[in-house]
Amino acid sequence: MTKNIALLAGDGIGPEIVAEAVKVIHCLQQEFGFDTELEAAAIGGAGYDQSGKPLPDETLALCERADAVLFGAIGGPQYDELERGLRPEKGLLNLRSSLSLFSNLRPAILYPQLADASSLKPDLVAGLDIMIVRELTGGIYFGQPRGIRKLANGERQGFNTLVYAEHEIERIARSAFDIAMLRDRKLCSVDKANVLEVSELWREVLNRVAGEYPDVEISHMYVDNASMQLVRAPKQFDVIVTTNLFGDILSDTAAMLTGSIGMLPSASLDENGKGLYEPVHGSAPDIAGKGLANPLATILSVAMMLRYSLQQPNLAEQIESAVGNVLDQGLRTADIAGTAQSASTSEMGDAVVTALRALAR
Repeated sequence: MTKNIALLAGDGIGPEIVAEAVKVIHCLQQEFGFDTELEAAAIGGAGYDQSGKPLPDETLALCERADAVLFGAIGGPQYDELERGLRPEKGLLNLRSSLSLFSNLRPAILYPQLADASSLKPDLVAGLDIMIVRELTGGIYFGQPRGIRKLANGERQGFNTLVYAEHEIERIARSAFDIAMLRDRKLCSVDKANVLEVSELWREVLNRVAGEYPDVEISHMYVDNASMQLVRAPKQFDVIVTTNLFGDILSDTAAMLTGSIGMLPSASLDENGKGLYEPVHGSAPDIAGKGLANPLATILSVAMMLRYSLQQPNLAEQIESAVGNVLDQGLRTADIAGTAQSASTSEMGDAVVTALRALAR
């Protein structure tokens, strides 16, 4: 059955990196018989320029009927003075909300060839492969009530509400367990159950759902210890599941273990496995159009798409192998070059395509 992929290149370096990912998808079509159709639409600043809002109606309609969405990046200084509801970032937030993308997958993968790029010792991080599953649509970022109020003594007080319902915890737990079943079957749930009642419920529900996955080893860790362990001995983790706030913090910590944010893909999934796939880096307007951007995170986002939404794990492995082969050749974009850049954005994409074609033969 033909799979439909929506392409949302966005702003800044987004069009450049998505173009390289499209080359890879075309290679999969030609060399591996991958049956897919691609359709592009505007979002973010490009959406505002086209229709006066960051998520045009036609873009949302395309994403709703697509099997998966490949996203580039949004934002640029020319949009900073717009009212908040019209800024590029609002387009992505509205898209996530409209598609009910509650499960955010943030892998921290360090290819052995890039171990020296990490700020940690190579022996601690070489071969690192962690998946952080972050609840994306609940928690303190969305809880009500929230605001800034004036107390009786005239002092102002800011307040936010941390709240999770059982069904929200259950669905992120099942998402994490399902992903653990595809990996090494180890799941660490991160909370603060020694202090927070919300975390007490979180841990209780995780343990209950664990009964449905007897093949997965579950453990629990307080968030302060988890942050320390990520730096001390990161390879002890396979899959980490946690709340929106804790996941926001821990995924950025894990990303830095890899040495370059330009290598990291991500996904946001709904309850049926449909997802939006994107590199974790931003739009980098300062280097847009200069051929300096690293397309590998976007290409690896295609691999995640194939694995988690399109049920093509073998093709995902082919892409990941091709990326590894390219790194073995010593090709590097500016962010991972160390001493000297050896490949432009398009040259890196072309090299991955060449490596893929070699694997097909």
